[in-house]
Amino acid sequence: MNGNASLTQSPRLLDQVRGKIRLKHYSIRTEQAYVDWIKRFVLHFDKRHPLEMGAREVEAFLTHLAVKGRVAASTQNQAKSALLFLYREVLERDMPWLEDVERAKTPKRLPVVLTQEETQAVLSRLKGTHWLVAGLLYGSGLRIMEALRLRVKDLEFKRGEILVREGKGFKDRVTMLPAMLVEPLKAHLKQVRALHEQDVAEGYGEVYLPYALDRKYPSAGRDWGWQYVFPSKNRSVDPRSGVVRRHHVQEQAIQRAIRQAVRDAGIIKPATPHTLRHSFATHLLTSGYDIRTVQELLGHKDVATTMIYTHVLNKGGRGVTSPLDR
Repeated sequence: MNGNASLTQSPRLLDQVRGKIRLKHYSIRTEQAYVDWIKRFVLHFDKRHPLEMGAREVEAFLTHLAVKGRVAASTQNQAKSALLFLYREVLERDMPWLEDVERAKTPKRLPVVLTQEETQAVLSRLKGTHWLVAGLLYGSGLRIMEALRLRVKDLEFKRGEILVREGKGFKDRVTMLPAMLVEPLKAHLKQVRALHEQDVAEGYGEVYLPYALDRKYPSAGRDWGWQYVFPSKNRSVDPRSGVVRRHHVQEQAIQRAIRQAVRDAGIIKPATPHTLRHSFATHLLTSGYDIRTVQELLGHKDVATTMIYTHVLNKGGRGVTSPLDR
């Protein structure tokens, strides 16, 4: 193979990457990110094929991102994960050296947490779908994409539970459904059902199904239980299949609404939708719930991850009274 791969080789390589990602049921967001990083890696070295490169080039590329690009540690680590996927899963090359390439260290910072008063101030400035989603982030501890990907069948109103499917790490878990949200959600679902019935009447109404379930159960995509709890206002073309469907609300819309609510409330903390999840965990711990329970509700694999919220249980200086206050 020549040192300079032709332009026609990159699309074939990227198609292989997309095929392997879809075979492993990775999300469309992961697919887009991995394809972009692999493309940038190949272009960085004048379109050389990855099989012609090795540890030196990978390390040089990751160093370039950190030094020249000044990217965050999490961004650099995502690029490394993409290249690891390329060599292991797509090219099927055993590359032990790739594990030895040093990962950028993510700085350890305490999460931003709102007080209960601040949380209520933010929620009171949201309406409709934005309020419902924010309520689930704070009231159930969901991640933003977990809330937006909820299906109607995942809400257990009688039991007061939410079944979170394929959360981080492809794990399912059960968390609480706040009683305060039950009636608003039921009213919201009436509107969603009317929208779904209108879609069906117009020849649409099919929703995306994971793991090729649409081939196993051809009619399931139109079933009410599989519909998104928070559907988009407009139908769109699925980038993978080309089918016209109604996807869920985009996360950017929720992010913008919550940022505006934070500003309107006069809160100077850099709060985001994920801050509501942090606040959920923190407020449960300060209310006396044990950390294992909070870990389970959050879906953390390791209790050490949940331990970061225990900083609020101690006052500054680990409860030591300042001599100035004596």
